[in-house]
Amino acid sequence: MSREWLLAEGEPFVDALVLSHPEQVERLRRTCPEAAQAAVLAGDPCFDRMLAGRPYRDRFRRALGVRDGQRLLVLNSTWNPEGFFGNGGGQDLLPELLPRLAAELPADEYRVAAVLHPNIWYGHGPGQIRAWLDRARRSGLTLIDPVHAWRQALLAADVVLGDFGAVTYYSAALGVPVLLASANDDRLDPEAPLAEFVREAPRLDPRRELPEQLEKLLADHRPFSGPAEHTSSAPGASAAALRRRFYGLMELPEPAAPALLEPLPLPPYAPPRRTAPLHVRTRVEGRDVHLERSTDQPYHAHTFGETHLAVHEDTRDPGDLEAADVIVREGGADDPRLGGPGRWSAQVLRRHPHCALAGFVTGPDSCTVRTREGRLLDLSAGDGADADPAAFASALYAWLASGGRLPSDGTTLRVHTAALSHPVRVRPATTRPRTAAADPPDTAGASWPFPV
Repeated sequence: MSREWLLAEGEPFVDALVLSHPEQVERLRRTCPEAAQAAVLAGDPCFDRMLAGRPYRDRFRRALGVRDGQRLLVLNSTWNPEGFFGNGGGQDLLPELLPRLAAELPADEYRVAAVLHPNIWYGHGPGQIRAWLDRARRSGLTLIDPVHAWRQALLAADVVLGDFGAVTYYSAALGVPVLLASANDDRLDPEAPLAEFVREAPRLDPRRELPEQLEKLLADHRPFSGPAEHTSSAPGASAAALRRRFYGLMELPEPAAPALLEPLPLPPYAPPRRTAPLHVRTRVEGRDVHLERSTDQPYHAHTFGETHLAVHEDTRDPGDLEAADVIVREGGADDPRLGGPGRWSAQVLRRHPHCALAGFVTGPDSCTVRTREGRLLDLSAGDGADADPAAFASALYAWLASGGRLPSDGTTLRVHTAALSHPVRVRPATTRPRTAAADPPDTAGASWPFPV
């Protein structure tokens, strides 16, 4: 709204300056009256697309791999040097915060994604951004497409941890609970609604534990009236207002068809892929297994029960596999590169003598595991349970390690994670005959049977 951005030789250099709310028009008249003649009040098409996409929130959550009982935490940063991804007002918050997110937020309770302003990607380059965030990405952080998918992420979010940028303001306008990690508003017009929001919004306290702050934010949340009121003067009507102005500038009659915006597309399926080792804390009570996983050692003491290490086969450090109690990976049951769950699990246990159980995730609710004793078992969730099958493998390991004895025809465990419980059927694996061209199972040097 400043004169240097709006005027050339004392006159507005644009034919139409599109504003979204009468408050902006009034502020323009106070700060730069010469430009007021070009003002066009036309709502906000970006916000309109988000409002139209609200009914599809569950689809957007599933696209991001958010499971039942999980909360989606979206990190958001504008491109200003004082933003969350910058120095956060001199505090360098994000580098310190990311490992804490991995340690303090259980992997089955929280899904974490980041929306970074396109200028951050452009200024540093995609390779540098991914390199800086490599550890966090291996711990499950997903980087959201900064052009095509950020709106869908906001609609899917349970909490937004952001700064003084417009995306954080959009989140508040949608009614999403917002916690400000960086609230330096020096570059904001103090009279703007965004500046008022930044002054009033709750702030992150980096000295306190993150789960405690998030729980309090969710419990105390009341939507802000300001962002919802000031984001658009005409919710749902911006397309018509904009087209009317565009055709007026061209001195052409408008088409008879209604002016409509493209709906938000369904993003590609992007579940978290955690290749960093998972520290798994369990408590076994009969056939009930309580389970909590995190991709870093917790900062605070846990009295949850026994602990074991579950490692993805694609871990960055091969040494992690030598210490793993459970080794997992995902793949198609017929993938010839892996040889199927039977062959793969046999090879894993032979290569890694410390490993007690190998789990091959074959679908969104199923996996096949092999125990150190050589039993090949199918694990599947019942009742439409929506949980990570790799967690089922860890639950079975914990149950067997606690003295659980598996009948020949299998059993059902109840796995408790993310405040939900899932019946998990454990039964002997269903195997199919191998074709003549298939390689024989790799059991050389093994001292236990491998029924493949």
